[in-house]
Amino acid sequence: MGSVKPHLLNSILPPELLVMSDAQTVSAAVAKLYNTYPFPPEPLLDEPPPGYNWRWNWLAAYNFCTGQKPQKQDIRILDAGCGTGVGTEYLVHLNSQASVVGIDLSAGALAVAKERCQRSGANRVEFHHLSLYDVEQLPGEFDLINCVGVLHHLPDPIRGIQALAKKLAPGGLMHIFVYGELGRWEIQLMQKAIALLQADKRGDYRDGVQVGRQIFASLPENNRIVKREKERWSLENHRDENFADMYVHPQEIDYNIETLFELIDASGLEFIGFSNPGFWQLERLLSNAPELIERAKELSDRQRYRLIELLDPEVTHYEFFLGRPPITKTDWSDDNSLLAAIPERNPCMDGWPSQCIFNCDYQIVNLSAQEFEFLQRCNGELTVAKILADVQVELDVVRTLLKQQLILLTPT
Repeated sequence: MGSVKPHLLNSILPPELLVMSDAQTVSAAVAKLYNTYPFPPEPLLDEPPPGYNWRWNWLAAYNFCTGQKPQKQDIRILDAGCGTGVGTEYLVHLNSQASVVGIDLSAGALAVAKERCQRSGANRVEFHHLSLYDVEQLPGEFDLINCVGVLHHLPDPIRGIQALAKKLAPGGLMHIFVYGELGRWEIQLMQKAIALLQADKRGDYRDGVQVGRQIFASLPENNRIVKREKERWSLENHRDENFADMYVHPQEIDYNIETLFELIDASGLEFIGFSNPGFWQLERLLSNAPELIERAKELSDRQRYRLIELLDPEVTHYEFFLGRPPITKTDWSDDNSLLAAIPERNPCMDGWPSQCIFNCDYQIVNLSAQEFEFLQRCNGELTVAKILADVQVELDVVRTLLKQQLILLTPT
């Protein structure tokens, strides 16, 4: 991955930046983009943001990664490449005992992030105008590092992920989001087309947005790039900030499974898993061909991931967790261990108390009477055995709730 070249660098950057080193050039160009179009452009609120993203909730994320509730909640969180603070704000409000640090390369985006958090009461946060490469300047280590939509915009993503890995505490988790090449093919074509038409206006991002919008307005309706834009992106891209981030960004490296794991391996951290595991189940695609499912069992995990993305090339991004050992994982297959555990409801669910709720992924779950009765007793004080002694619920029901990420368990 260290040899991957930015695919638009020479065609987009303005001449005045080309005299700098590659890293300085890209950093200056990226900072200029986000100073021009602070991103993400979500509105500022005078109250906590709505809903949740379970990947930013320490309890839910730790449970997903290890199968159990974490022992501590007074943790340190780093939002690496925080932009305008949309994720940072959630990290503060979803983790009531955590202290949060946000860093970003864009002074303009950071100004918005500070205002956002101040207005919503997210007061356990500090911001630093800092590159990911320089994260070692921050004191101490972090229990949770969130890095969403950043590494693929670095001239050297491996250097970036290695810098972050050094700041991850033992037993800590890192949540990462990077782009996937297969589902962004049309985006890449439009990026290159805009760059060609900009000619001597390279690096003028407002001009790039104007050129891009003119192209979309002029292309035939049945054009593949137009159809993909309408299918996937048009609702968000009506805002110039989103359009610029997608189509006129000066630096982007898109991944496939093979290059993604080169990046992961270089971090020196443990790959825990994708945070959208349902997508990575081969049965989703080949359930009508059990003989092929059987053949695929001979493949490694990475080979199966590659097979899935080849058969379903809608992968626009990868989101996953890495961890620094020691990380203790529990599968709760032992009945005695499960009976002795203390359950509580996952904080990332909506609609409770009701038999029809939204789970952590905002999917509707219709609870059975037994499941609902058990969940009502999950107060973080009683063991599974004590709850089952009072209600007519089978142990398999508990395992179903656990598999659905509706409960967190604390071992005793």
